[in-house]
Amino acid sequence: MRRPGLPVSVFCPKVSGVDTVSRLLRRADLGATLEKHCLLGAGTRMDVARYGELEVPFHVLLEGECRLHVGHQVFELRPGDVVLIPSGTEHRVVTAGPGRPRGIVDVGGDAFVTTRSERGGDPVIDLFCGHFTVNAGAGALLFRSLPGAVHVAFGPSDEVLRGLSVLMRGEAGREGAGTAAILSALCTVLLAMVLRTARGPATADVLWTAATDPGIASAVSGILDDPGEEWTIERLSRQVAMSRATFLRRFVRETGMTAGAFLTRARMMAAAELLSTSDATVASVAGQVGYQSESAFSRAFRAELGTTPARFRRGDRR
Repeated sequence: MRRPGLPVSVFCPKVSGVDTVSRLLRRADLGATLEKHCLLGAGTRMDVARYGELEVPFHVLLEGECRLHVGHQVFELRPGDVVLIPSGTEHRVVTAGPGRPRGIVDVGGDAFVTTRSERGGDPVIDLFCGHFTVNAGAGALLFRSLPGAVHVAFGPSDEVLRGLSVLMRGEAGREGAGTAAILSALCTVLLAMVLRTARGPATADVLWTAATDPGIASAVSGILDDPGEEWTIERLSRQVAMSRATFLRRFVRETGMTAGAFLTRARMMAAAELLSTSDATVASVAGQVGYQSESAFSRAFRAELGTTPARFRRGDRR
């Protein structure tokens, strides 16, 4: 039986579908900003500083080839590639070319900055760069559950991305009234595409938002739909007609985390939603998301979000 007070719409089923991703993004209070349109020439290096705690940078390459260095990872980017960096860490974009790497020059605009290589020259890449902002609850937990850097290779033949690219370049070219809002909306669509893209030819990353195994997707869906239920490994594996060992193995393969860790994450996302949108007491929220003990709930909440439920409600993140 569903616990009273927990909205059915906190999360929705069909985790690999567009509807689920759009609802997750709404819960995250997502904002999107296109910061730069980079038209860089050969032999150029662009260093990008670390982003804030609730900011998630992204890059989408429309034309040309370049390398993106994120920590010890190096991504070879080609047209149609998108990289999302949930960790927000500093990174570097490099275009191939002889001699000492050139720096960049930024030219301000009303909606975004246009970035070119020092000393001019014809551009070899057409790259859009920006960032997403999320809330400190469900949004932070959503992106924390993804890899530190997510690389999706849609390819130049992907119809949706091609259409988005045309719209983004068109708006970038005219840069008039409403351009920032339109580009923000297009960037949000781009993020939804990344989150619903299953592991396969397009990406080597494990995204739980795009689980492809029907049984695991069903289990994820059930947990998100009602995180306060008394979920056990036995119950979940039985519902999807798998042995316990098979279920555990496939769950990690499809989501990148254990079933227990995912359950805790889903419960804390729901708890953050309730604490932000209702007047329910901490004890009531604890019960609604599956905890019989308020103290156990508070410990789990602090472990996930770095603060107590009461401080989170007050907006104190310390």
